[in-house]
Amino acid sequence: MSEVIKIKRGLDIPLLGSVDSQYGKADLPELFAIKPIDFHGLIPKMERKVGEKVKAGTILFHDKNRPEVKFVSPVSGELVAVNRGERRKILEIVVKSDGANEKKNLGKADLSKTSKEEIVEKMLNSGVWPSVRQRPYDIIANPADTPKAFFISGFDSAPLAPDYDFILTGQEKEFQTGIDVLRKLSDDNVHIGISAESASKVYKETNGVTLHSFAGKHPAGNVGIQIHHVQPICKGDVVWVTQPQDVVTIGKLFADGVYDASRVVALSGSMVEKSAYFKTKLGASIAPLVKNNLKQDNVRYISGNVLTGTRIESDGYLGYYHSQVTVIPEGNYHEFMGWALPGFGKYSVSRTFFSWFCKKKKYDLDSNMHGGKRAFVVSGQYEKVLPMDILPEFLFKAIITEDIDKMEQLGIYEIAEEDVALCEFVCTSKINLQNIVREGLDLMIKEVG
Repeated sequence: MSEVIKIKRGLDIPLLGSVDSQYGKADLPELFAIKPIDFHGLIPKMERKVGEKVKAGTILFHDKNRPEVKFVSPVSGELVAVNRGERRKILEIVVKSDGANEKKNLGKADLSKTSKEEIVEKMLNSGVWPSVRQRPYDIIANPADTPKAFFISGFDSAPLAPDYDFILTGQEKEFQTGIDVLRKLSDDNVHIGISAESASKVYKETNGVTLHSFAGKHPAGNVGIQIHHVQPICKGDVVWVTQPQDVVTIGKLFADGVYDASRVVALSGSMVEKSAYFKTKLGASIAPLVKNNLKQDNVRYISGNVLTGTRIESDGYLGYYHSQVTVIPEGNYHEFMGWALPGFGKYSVSRTFFSWFCKKKKYDLDSNMHGGKRAFVVSGQYEKVLPMDILPEFLFKAIITEDIDKMEQLGIYEIAEEDVALCEFVCTSKINLQNIVREGLDLMIKEVG
């Protein structure tokens, strides 16, 4: 393992509600959903009709533009709803579990006798391929590509993030099998970023990977930041990425011949009575997790973390790429004088309040933005929390003006929405920078490919 890579810029938001390393008890919900809106650029084409019976691993829909990319049911039961939004856009494909957890037999595979092409085909037909994403663009990987490397971030540095070392304990064998699969896909070039401040026992005992140790504040755990400091992405490069629990799912597919959508989810946030880890499944309704486990009713439910997660309802569904549910106070109130009103209990990245003086204090922050959107203010704030050798303000402006040449020169290939989430948090102008980055990435896909 190489020496520690120190991330000097960033920000750890001191939120109340961290999760303890213990498992809670909650019944599995009846309803599960796969949400096409979790996948950038996807146009879903249904393969099953409402009322049909399905098994775990049964194909529900595929990508209209890439029919080989398929999406499957996480549980056995009945397809009960296809929820649509404006212009009949499919938002959710809902399956009601029968409790039997009957799994479609997809066949075991001997990796020593399986070619790369056979591995790709098996992952596509089983529905695990969407867990493999590519940089640049942060979209589902193109199975026809050959990546220059495979990167996995072994830890999450986001606010109230889950501990993957704790989650993976007991699943070391499946994780190793998944890594062996990824090694074949990337010509034996798999990298895992680990935290210099934790034991990372599971990763250190994994064979066939290159470990990189990172120290510093968030976003040190973002895979895009890790790639930037190890193998920066240039025009024409393709790097594939995935998450630790998805590696386990891939490992179970090849070892057991089934699609296992099991997930360990961290329930955290200041409004949760008892934060804990829960064993559930991909796309599960969060209703059993939060039932009788909240301090008040006026709350915001987030699938994911507070910076990059998706707002959902109390009976909403876990996002495809999320291992965390966060519950914080809703910010639907008006504050007299706003930020101009002095306050000793308020948090600020700058020295507007006294939070800089109370470095160990944790805060019960809500969803209130404490201000309105306004023109860009060139303040140098973004550079303080984005540990990349790019000029973020100029990049955002190049995206807004759709200047593709400048976007390339300023590093559009290296970033994704999650990498600029802290920039959005500290933004004086209250600009939705993550949306701007996504618009820029979509433009690059359209114009450059």
